[in-house]
Amino acid sequence: MAAQNPAPSVSPAPPAKATAEHELAGAEKEKVTGIGGLFFRAHDPKALGHWYQEHLGIALTPTSQNDTVWEQEAGPTVFAPFGEKSGYFGDMQKVWMVNFRVRDLDKMAAQLQGAGIAVKVDPQLYPNGRFARLNDPEGNPIELWQPK
Repeated sequence: MAAQNPAPSVSPAPPAKATAEHELAGAEKEKVTGIGGLFFRAHDPKALGHWYQEHLGIALTPTSQNDTVWEQEAGPTVFAPFGEKSGYFGDMQKVWMVNFRVRDLDKMAAQLQGAGIAVKVDPQLYPNGRFARLNDPEGNPIELWQPK
C-alpha cells in the first residue's frame, strides 16, 4: 500500500500570490479531517502488529481488497507536541506516545491485566476524563483515555 512506502519527500514550490488572494477573499482555509495512519519503527513489526490487534482490537494494514481497515469511532483527538525534555512519556528515549480512546477504562484495563499486561490506572478523575498507562512489548508508551 502507498502508506507503507511513502514517496520521497519533495518540497512543494512556494505558494503563489493566489494563496494570499484566497485568504483575503475571506474563504476558509482547508484543513485535515483526522489522522489517517500512525506509522512507527519496530524491532519486530509483525509481532508488534499482532499484539496491537489481539490486545487493543486494532486491525492491521489490509493486504488484500477483502481485508478491512481499522475504523475509528468519531470523537475528540488531541494533537500536542511536548517539550523534548518532557517526562510525560516515561522513558526519555521514546519520542512519541499514542493515546487511544476507550468506552470503559476499567473493563479495558482488566482485560489487558488478565492477559498479563501491566496497566497503571490513574485514580484521579480529570475534567476531560480518566487515564491509564501501559507499554507495548517494545516499550512504547500507550495512554488509554475514557473521555468524560
